Amino acid sequence: MREFFKYLFASMLGFFLSMVIIFIICFVIFVGAISSIDSDKTVVVSNNSVLFLNLDQPITERTPKNPFGNLPIVGSEEKDGIGLNDFLKAVQKAKTDDNIKCIYLNVSSPNAGYATLREVRNALIDFKKSHKKIIAYSEVYTQGAYYLASVADKVYLNPEGALEFKGFSSELTFFKGTLEKVGVEMQVIRVGNYKSAVEPFILDKMSDYNRKQVTAYVGGLYNTFLSDIAQSRNIEKDSLYSIADNYKVQQPQDAVNFKMIDALKYKDQILEELKGLSGRTRGENIRSVSINDYAKNNTDTGEGKDKVAVIYANGEINGGEGSDNQIGSERISRAIRKARLDDDIKAVVLRVNSPGGSALASDVIWREIVLTKKEKPVIASFGDVAASGGYYIGCAADSIFVQPNTITGSIGVFGIIPNFQNLMTNKLGITFDGVKTGKYADIMATNRPMTAGERFIIQNELNRIYSGFVSRVADGRKKSKAYIDSIGGGHVWIGTDAVQIGLADRIGSFNDAVKAAAKKAKLTKYKVVEYPDVIDPWKSLMDEGTDKVKTYYTKQELGDNYMLYQQMKKVIASSGIQARMPFEAVIK
Repeated sequence: MREFFKYLFASMLGFFLSMVIIFIICFVIFVGAISSIDSDKTVVVSNNSVLFLNLDQPITERTPKNPFGNLPIVGSEEKDGIGLNDFLKAVQKAKTDDNIKCIYLNVSSPNAGYATLREVRNALIDFKKSHKKIIAYSEVYTQGAYYLASVADKVYLNPEGALEFKGFSSELTFFKGTLEKVGVEMQVIRVGNYKSAVEPFILDKMSDYNRKQVTAYVGGLYNTFLSDIAQSRNIEKDSLYSIADNYKVQQPQDAVNFKMIDALKYKDQILEELKGLSGRTRGENIRSVSINDYAKNNTDTGEGKDKVAVIYANGEINGGEGSDNQIGSERISRAIRKARLDDDIKAVVLRVNSPGGSALASDVIWREIVLTKKEKPVIASFGDVAASGGYYIGCAADSIFVQPNTITGSIGVFGIIPNFQNLMTNKLGITFDGVKTGKYADIMATNRPMTAGERFIIQNELNRIYSGFVSRVADGRKKSKAYIDSIGGGHVWIGTDAVQIGLADRIGSFNDAVKAAAKKAKLTKYKVVEYPDVIDPWKSLMDEGTDKVKTYYTKQELGDNYMLYQQMKKVIASSGIQARMPFEAVIK
């Protein structure tokens, strides 16, 4: 009888807990639905309003469609952010909106690459042509934050704050020692001396080739950084270099003395100044609207029947469907075909922000671009990075637009076959045995070293893929294969150099690329449509909910080591033949 009641109570408890969990899930979905409806509402912008730009949020390629974005759940402090697409349209609209009197720019540590920051920066410079003011304020400016803030009419810093201005550094992480300790050998094969994506697995420091290209990339990025700030602040570029090189900004007043900051003020003083700029008196509250809310009001996509399609290729390239943050060859190819077969779409802009990935998936997407180019103009716009496979998918475009600080090129391929034999056999005591019908039946096995014959076969395959890569670039850029090979070999180039050597056509913004596509199609009136369709946010969030919570707690546990953890995960994901950027450098 005791056993009966024990099982009865256990069943009742399980049933009760299941009901509680179901109730919580239903409640979250219900609140999420209400939140989603509310988040889609347009915002009434009062006259004499200040447009508030908080740019510490992520700036992605497209604004995420997250119905749970307003819910206070675990990890929600990492806001979904705003898409560059909506940001640019919103700032352009604010330029001529009589209700918007000025912009308040608040930024301390922006979450975006420098090419994206330059797009944002140039949009703000264009806004100033309306003779409306931009006021920037922060308690702390990182270098990226100051890069944005320097466009403002007035740049203010908290009297006890800090301005980081020290030059750029980049550090790469190497796993050779770790892999040796755990007994894993990464067997690598590559084409190109500069294809250094494999170096973290086989070396303990940068090769001379990689050091050369990283130095050139970081130096080029820094040159653009200094040039843009010098122009905005009317300070000699050499003076800025000296200030950073000698770490002259050590106190807030130093920033004022060197004319990098206009004045030291507290936030209440900034608010009073904003009141004056927006026509409010001392006793009145500031009328403001956030850039996120203001962007919801801007649903204008243009006019006329004709359309220009923007196809977003964002993230690493893989086969399959992918996601909004990962390029799936099937999903992107389907979007390109849809644009090609739509008679109302007269031109296509391929917006690429990708370090590359699967060589096969890249070729699948490239083929769709080639077919589309035969029917209508195709313009490529490269964001922060369009390297290796990211360059592959865009090389066939009629014209390629880059930012000066875009990282591109990296024409090369590599293969990684891990060998876990030492780990499995000598450390864990696991052995393997089997039969095969031929000596290559188990090629690519990971429980033993490669044979010389297997290495020869894989090297030939990589050579074939690289030759095809070079041929596609040569055809697209109208250059000889020998020339493309001479600037290929996995070599990474920044945007300015890419234009000079013929890998890109011109320095230009995302909007410049859209206008060029319309011009090539001889359009004067047109609408802009975006592809691929955004993944159903409900399905996406149900799929990603667990991952978000897991990521949150992993970050909490690992702290500064979280990036190292991510890189180690990529060691496993990098197996097979890849057309991927040779390094993942973080600029500090």
